[in-house]
Amino acid sequence: MAHKTSSRRIALLAFAAGAGVALASSGLIQGALANQPNMWRAMGALQNARAALMEAEPNKGGHRERAIELVDQAIAETRAGIEFAR
Repeated sequence: MAHKTSSRRIALLAFAAGAGVALASSGLIQGALANQPNMWRAMGALQNARAALMEAEPNKGGHRERAIELVDQAIAETRAGIEFAR
């Protein structure tokens, strides 16, 4: 069980690092953060929700996995909204 949780954390850290690099390299952080604090706050909340879902046990009849998919979709839409407003 500890190994499973450790693997999840490593995967989550890799995802977060990749997302951070992608955001920084695309220039979304520059200017957008100051101009769209609510969208960025929402992005942080969605990323926190995804992390919590990833740590949850997958014994939820597929609902946890579906929630992760929907959070991923919400993250993508939030990014698209930020980019559109630029």
